[in-house]
Amino acid sequence: MSIVYNEKKKTFSLHTASATYQMKTGNLNYVKHLYYGPSICDEDMSYRIRRYDRGFSGNPYDSLEERTFSLDAQPQEFTTQQQGDFRINSIEVCNSDGSFSFDGRYVSHRIYEGPFVLKGLPAAFATDRDTVDTLEIVLEDAVSKVQVVLLYSVFEEKNIIMRAARVRNGGNKAIRLERIMSCCIDYLNGSNMDILSLPGRYGQERQVERQPMTHHVHRIRSGRGISSHQQNPFIVLAERSTNEDHGACYGFALMYSGSFTAEAELDQYDQLRLVMGIGDSMFCYSLDPGEEFDTPAVLMTFSADGLTGMSHIYHDFFRNNLNRSKFVRDVRRPVLINTWEAAFFDFDDVKLIEIAKAARDMGVEMIVMDDGWYGKRDDDNAGLGDWYVNQDKIRCGLPDLVRQVSKLGMKFGIWFEPEMVSEDSDLYRAHPEWVMEIPGRPAVRSRNQLVLDIGRREVQDYIIESVNSILDSADIYYVKWDINRAVTDLWSNALPADRQGEVPHRYVLGLYRILDEIIGTHPDIMFEGCAGGGGRFDPAMLVYFTQIWSSDNTKPLDNIRLHYGSSLLYPVCSMGAHVSDASPMVPLETKAAIAMCGTFGFELDASQMKKEDIRTCRKMSELYHRYYNLNFFGDYYRLTDPFIPGNLESWENVAKDRNEALVTVVTEHLTVNGPQEYIRLKGLDPDRLYRMEHEGKDLVLSGMALMHGGIPIPREVPDFTSFIYHLTAVG
Repeated sequence: MSIVYNEKKKTFSLHTASATYQMKTGNLNYVKHLYYGPSICDEDMSYRIRRYDRGFSGNPYDSLEERTFSLDAQPQEFTTQQQGDFRINSIEVCNSDGSFSFDGRYVSHRIYEGPFVLKGLPAAFATDRDTVDTLEIVLEDAVSKVQVVLLYSVFEEKNIIMRAARVRNGGNKAIRLERIMSCCIDYLNGSNMDILSLPGRYGQERQVERQPMTHHVHRIRSGRGISSHQQNPFIVLAERSTNEDHGACYGFALMYSGSFTAEAELDQYDQLRLVMGIGDSMFCYSLDPGEEFDTPAVLMTFSADGLTGMSHIYHDFFRNNLNRSKFVRDVRRPVLINTWEAAFFDFDDVKLIEIAKAARDMGVEMIVMDDGWYGKRDDDNAGLGDWYVNQDKIRCGLPDLVRQVSKLGMKFGIWFEPEMVSEDSDLYRAHPEWVMEIPGRPAVRSRNQLVLDIGRREVQDYIIESVNSILDSADIYYVKWDINRAVTDLWSNALPADRQGEVPHRYVLGLYRILDEIIGTHPDIMFEGCAGGGGRFDPAMLVYFTQIWSSDNTKPLDNIRLHYGSSLLYPVCSMGAHVSDASPMVPLETKAAIAMCGTFGFELDASQMKKEDIRTCRKMSELYHRYYNLNFFGDYYRLTDPFIPGNLESWENVAKDRNEALVTVVTEHLTVNGPQEYIRLKGLDPDRLYRMEHEGKDLVLSGMALMHGGIPIPREVPDFTSFIYHLTAVG
């Protein structure tokens, strides 16, 4: 089994294909974290923990005269509260007597087959080829009877441990949770660790920052009600010498789409603690006797093969264990064109058909009608919430419009933003109480829209019914689900004053219920997520959405950096990427080559394009299909780092059997009479030969030569030239 309990030594060993995670019930029934790293079988690693009197360190009362045992210096699996540990903690509970205290000690455990399931929250699932076992460890405070159930599901072959926590009020009076993390992990020495994160901003999402751990708390968070453009719920702890191909690193990805907190602290003894979970700002959740609270899941992995090894683990897992939609693995996704940058709000049914006809010649297979088709929506000041067709724009009616598109041999997609409402809308006039607005205070506007209180069941039901009525009215193939602002004015008219701290989490739970209902009843529709671009790009959203729009910024050179950062965690098939009119100095071929490092599509007015450009786009659409399996299901390698100044950027996709590879190179500024540039490949079989077309000739080279000697890149080319090299194994 992947989970082994040694009753004599009281150790729990969690084994994946190449790693071991170990903990132990130790002194006074506290659960200690012992080890996470390369496989060690079931050897007891508790010998590494040393105890001595550290001075001025608190000792649990029942440790009696034993001054060498302090929770301030012991590696814990889940922290206590007010028990002498002054580091960052994983729980803050206010008990019925007003005290803030939790002293969780081991009382029981159980092991069973299959992954755990969380109430109202998404989690990963097991495929028929997966071996998955789950461990539950129950910690209990003997005074308050509050329990924390630690949940671990081990996906053995996938090298993933999914972790969460469940709080159970076993007492006879209500308690308040004011902080609850999904995971806690303690490293005995983290002085040689770096922390990597993906900060950004609107239009520049998921950039990469790496910094050494120092003796203070490194806090990565979003308080925006969504996972945000500014941060991503993903961090990496890596040894300082770790690079793309070598060294140890640990990944932590939170499956949550709201505000989150991740903290890492290097303490006075160079021990490193990481906690991760729901955002604790303005969070307060009441639990009556017998009630439970589930935290979102964290997907943890360890790689001894550098950042690339970690990325490959996550990419494979995300492609196979998050989303059950047929569009993830079984159905090839069409090349689409979105109408937003082509028409904005200024379109009608005639214009849409005109764009579709022109786009068809570009190899486009689906047109997506973006914002402006519903209610009284001619700009962003009105109409949100009124999900009925605007008959002044779609005069023929939605079913007939879809039929016209179908006659062109194309599919039809449609845009929604169901979580928001305009003040100038029928919905707001009918139900102003459905809006989040603090009593006596005017609500914060953003993009001239307000936030619906989707934590309320009746609001959820309205959205489900409204969206389903549109989807059921015509042969719609694709939905783009958008949210164009952060969540503010946290207040619900449906909750009493002492439960307003539950609003942020109830919002996220409401969103998940809405998506479960709508997507679950429309398995033949492909859903793409969007949040003003990439503002809610997180693992939980990929449970519902086949892909997510990476950014509203479609400038190709910016997208190279965006794709690079995203690829640390997310696979190519999850990243929406389009060719647009942005950056006119960049050739269409290069824009398309960069967009193929994503799901590929177009964001422009096809009806205004030159015939030559249309032919170029068709050629690139054909390349997208030709290399679809390589891009979507192959192993992805980052060959250059766009955050380090250089003359060119490159990436590579290699088939799982290493029979085929695709290398993309984009030149930036090759200096006049400068040195020859080479791109060294990765992931090939060193002992096999590969055929590659280069400068009009077929070259046959060994994998060893290509990986160590590289491909010489032509020099006498304009800036922003792209090269796509296709390699096939010989024999």
